[in-house]
Amino acid sequence: MSEQGAEGLVEQLNDKLGIEVVDWNPDRVVATMPVKGNRQPYGLLHGGANAVLAEALGSYCAAMKSGGRPTVGLELSCTHHRGVREGLVTGVATPLHVGRSTVTVEIVITDESDRRTCTARLTCVVLNSMPGGSGS
Repeated sequence: MSEQGAEGLVEQLNDKLGIEVVDWNPDRVVATMPVKGNRQPYGLLHGGANAVLAEALGSYCAAMKSGGRPTVGLELSCTHHRGVREGLVTGVATPLHVGRSTVTVEIVITDESDRRTCTARLTCVVLNSMPGGSGS
């Protein structure tokens, strides 16, 4: 069995950050993530945790729009608008562009008061086959 094996399908980083997908369809993917356990030294939600949430949601959305072809992230940008100290944040991913070779998704992250805390954009490449095939 390859190095990835059956465990490769487990969402390990998402699990470590406590990300839970709560709603999904090809036009919208929603997930939550706790602030607790995902803070930086100043007690605020870590920007990298926002980026992981955005990449996860954007990737799910792109995969659903790709017609069954595999997708991988090409570029991620995040703008952090406000700090969050506690509770849950919610990310909502919606497709902006669906092409033959790329899918671009906007991800809006809000706090429990529905204030925007981060805006991200992820562009994924749509592949013809799974990456990391035999011999890699």
